[in-house]
Amino acid sequence: MSEQKVTAAGSQPPPRPATVHPDRSPGAVARQFEGVFAGQITKILMETVEQDPQFSGGHGEDMFRGILAEQIGNQIAQGRGLGIASAVQAQIIRLQGDEPGAR
Repeated sequence: MSEQKVTAAGSQPPPRPATVHPDRSPGAVARQFEGVFAGQITKILMETVEQDPQFSGGHGEDMFRGILAEQIGNQIAQGRGLGIASAVQAQIIRLQGDEPGAR
């Protein structure tokens, strides 16, 4: 008979959460790269917009502007994207040597 660990209250400890493994396929990595790239472009574009002090979010907005740009970039990449993910994916596959006919 196997012994189970019992907590002080007499109940069993909660089950461990399942381990989530992120998708590391070339397509997923290329899409993530495109999201980061789009986020950086968005951040640069947002910095060029002149803000009226009466209508800006002040210091709080400044703190979260980078997060907003990152999330906008991720949404762009999840949608139609900028069109660079396929080129990045092809380059990843080529560098890994998995390209058909490479050997």
